[in-house]
Amino acid sequence: MVKYRKILVVINPEQERQIALERAVKVAELETDAQLTLLLTIYDFSYEMTAMLSSEERDEMRAGVISQRQEWLDEILTPYRAKGMQCEVKVIWHSRPFESVIQEVLNGKHDLVVKATHHHNFLQTFIFTPTDWHLLRKCPCPVLLVKEGHWQRGGNIIAAINCSSDDKEQQDLNDRITEEGLGVADLLGASLYLVNTFPGTPVNVAIELPEFDPHAYNEAIRRHHESLLLAHADKYQINHLWTKVAEGLPEEVLPDLAEELKASLMIMGSVGRTGLSAALLGNTAEQVIDRLPCDILILKPADYQCPVETKSSQP
Repeated sequence: MVKYRKILVVINPEQERQIALERAVKVAELETDAQLTLLLTIYDFSYEMTAMLSSEERDEMRAGVISQRQEWLDEILTPYRAKGMQCEVKVIWHSRPFESVIQEVLNGKHDLVVKATHHHNFLQTFIFTPTDWHLLRKCPCPVLLVKEGHWQRGGNIIAAINCSSDDKEQQDLNDRITEEGLGVADLLGASLYLVNTFPGTPVNVAIELPEFDPHAYNEAIRRHHESLLLAHADKYQINHLWTKVAEGLPEEVLPDLAEELKASLMIMGSVGRTGLSAALLGNTAEQVIDRLPCDILILKPADYQCPVETKSSQP
C-alpha cells in the first residue's frame, strides 16, 4: 500500500462542517509523520472586471480576501495543531478549481487528495463537468471522495475489480486496487471484500434464439467469473468467503452491494478517460459515485500520464 504521508484536503467554503478534513485527519492518524495541506480555491469574477480599479488595487483586494480565508482555515486547524498534527494552509486564486488541485498535487508531490462530494443531479452532470469528475479523470494520485458517515474499526471495505479483462493495464490496476484494499483494511482493522460483476444475458439473444437457455448461459458466465476472482483472491491469500460475484452492470450492482455489506469504503480504479471518449462512454467510477452510500477511493494505473501541466499554484 502507498503510504499517505502528504495529504491534500480540498476545502469547501460553503460548508460549515468540513467532512473531508475529518476523514483526512483519520487517515493521518493511522499513518506515521503524515502532513495535511488544506487547499481552498477561490475566485470572484467581479474583482477581475472592476474597471474603476487599477491592476495593483485589484491585486490588493485579492490579497485581502486570501488573507481572510487563510485566517479562517488557521482557526479551523487550531485544535489539530494543538495535538501535534502537521498542517499547512494554501488559499489559491484560480478560476478552475480542479486545475488548482492537480497543480498542487504535482508541485507538492501529494500522495492523496481528499474531497467531500455531494449528489449531482442529471442536469448538472449533463451540461457541466463537476470538479469531482475532473479529478477522477485527471488527478495523478489517489482521490478519496467523502460522503457523510464515519469509518469504524471492524467494518467492511470493498475492492471492486474487473477480473475478466485480458488488458495488462486493467490487470495491473486490479493488483493495485487489491493491494491498496489490504493495506487500508489492515490500518482500519476492517474486512476486505473482493467484488467482481458480470453482465447478464443479452435480451436480444434470448428473443432471437428460442432454443437459447439464458439460465444455463448465466450460470456458465458466473462460474467463469467466479473462477477468475477466486484465482485473484488466492494470489493475495484472501479467503474465498470474502469474495463476491454479482450479475449486472457495475453502476447498478456495486451501490447495492455496498449497502448490503454496510461498507464504509469502496476502492475502484479509473482509467482516466478524457475528451470525446469520456463524454460518450464515461467511466464506471463516475457512474457509480452518485448512488454509492459510502466513501470511494479512486486509483489510476501506475503509468498514468496527467494531462494537466505543472506550474506554480500561487496567485
